[in-house]
Amino acid sequence: MADGTIYLYFKNKDDILVNFFHYKTKQVFEGFRAEVDKAQSGLDKLRNLVRRHLAEFQRDRDMAILYQVGTHQIDRLAEVQIREMSKMYQDIVSEIVEVGQQEGSIRKDLYVGLVKRFILGGVDEVINTWLHSERVYDLVSMADPLVDLFIRGIGTTDNNQ
Repeated sequence: MADGTIYLYFKNKDDILVNFFHYKTKQVFEGFRAEVDKAQSGLDKLRNLVRRHLAEFQRDRDMAILYQVGTHQIDRLAEVQIREMSKMYQDIVSEIVEVGQQEGSIRKDLYVGLVKRFILGGVDEVINTWLHSERVYDLVSMADPLVDLFIRGIGTTDNNQ
């Protein structure tokens, strides 16, 4: 295809990026929803979400790079789509937290808005570190340790340790 042909379908490079995010968001979030819905408990739902999220980015490294670059720029070209993706992700996390709170596996005294940002930020940083790592490793293998960190935290209940 000639270089100019693409502009019959898109206004400019920014329009290509926006359309890419729109297309990929629908595809990826359908997968997230399917994985979350497979599990019964809140913790298993969270584990499935994080595992699927890492798997999606590992499966398509180019998409992962584009997403990371696009979401970490100060002047984000696809701002609306990025905000929409973030809200969709945080909505899924809210549902998972609610299930976990109802079953007693997640504390009820949490500020859910902070929990949502904590989980999204943690997953995002694991992906970012993987992309910038000089060594090759299985990104998905980070899912269980990450969920364990979300659930158990870094502190102890014994102040003497």
